[in-house]
Amino acid sequence: MSMTHATDIVSVWTDNGRPTRIVWRGTRYVVTDQPTPLLRDTWHDALTHPAGRIFGWRFQGCSVADGDVRMFDVRPAADGGWELLRTYV
Repeated sequence: MSMTHATDIVSVWTDNGRPTRIVWRGTRYVVTDQPTPLLRDTWHDALTHPAGRIFGWRFQGCSVADGDVRMFDVRPAADGGWELLRTYV
């Protein structure tokens, strides 16, 4: 498995907040699994266990053009768009 660290700007379509497709480097990928939330622990003195806050998503996508399959880690950007954190082959 190879992993690429990236902070590319990508286009992500969602349904009820979960990614359904992504365009990366001009290629459209359809999400082919159940997206997994990427969680950041949130601590508070009143909590006995850390509460997880979703800061992004991990999902598998398949290119509609050539069948290329990748795993993507994405997060919302400050400007309302999306950033690609990592991609795995």
